[in-house]
Amino acid sequence: MTDQISRDGRTWKEHFPEGDLWVFGYGSLIWKPPPHFDRRVPGYISGYVRRFWQASTDHRGTPERPGRVVTVIEKEFWETLDDPHKTLEPSNTSTVWGAAYHIPASHAEEVHDYLDVREIDGYTVHYTPFYAVRPHDEHIPSQRQQSPPSELLPTSSTKPITCMVYIGLPSNPQFLRNPAERHPASVAEVISQGVGQSGRNPEYLYLLEKALEGLGLGLADGHVTDLVRRVKIIEGLHDRKGQADEEEESAEREVERSIAGGGGTVDVIE
Repeated sequence: MTDQISRDGRTWKEHFPEGDLWVFGYGSLIWKPPPHFDRRVPGYISGYVRRFWQASTDHRGTPERPGRVVTVIEKEFWETLDDPHKTLEPSNTSTVWGAAYHIPASHAEEVHDYLDVREIDGYTVHYTPFYAVRPHDEHIPSQRQQSPPSELLPTSSTKPITCMVYIGLPSNPQFLRNPAERHPASVAEVISQGVGQSGRNPEYLYLLEKALEGLGLGLADGHVTDLVRRVKIIEGLHDRKGQADEEEESAEREVERSIAGGGGTVDVIE
């Protein structure tokens, strides 16, 4: 399903022979888009789950006290792991919602270099089909649903877009190999305390929740929303509820501002 880059880091040209580039974001790229994009398309990739199982020693933590950020995990491997949040995933599909960005050929190399630096902490490049959806389609799932209904699932008439995606594989040094560290209570506790060069770790979590809501698809991610609930409880226990509420409100404004000022159009592929 995925295809890792070679050492020269430029096998992407084999997947994008026209020289332009499509990049899929499932984490911070949703609210902090890559530069020079001219189209932003909401949708999903299939066969993965999104989890806060990647340690962050730079943006949301330090080498001494790593934070937690998201990666995606192939469903077949994820099913072999112990995960208390398995009940939050639908049994029939595993889809990860996010946004794809089109980068014109004139800036593809520059953006690729930028993303390699931005995603340096354990992430590698892979390629996977991306399925675009209409933000205002009458069949878009409700807020309580965690996966697309059958009308939005890949079919023979649905033409996917090949997208480049940065994934922290289970083999990378930042992946949480210890099952105890992957437990939601542990993840929430670490997030509540994490701070890195890009700010507090709770802010990253709140930004992701607001960014997913801001896609306009009416979708929730059970893993993310449960962690938000847990972290806010912890923040309250440590008299940080006011700070947590302020960060959550700030996250919503930041998501709206970043997308509005991104410079590209929100689009749907026919």
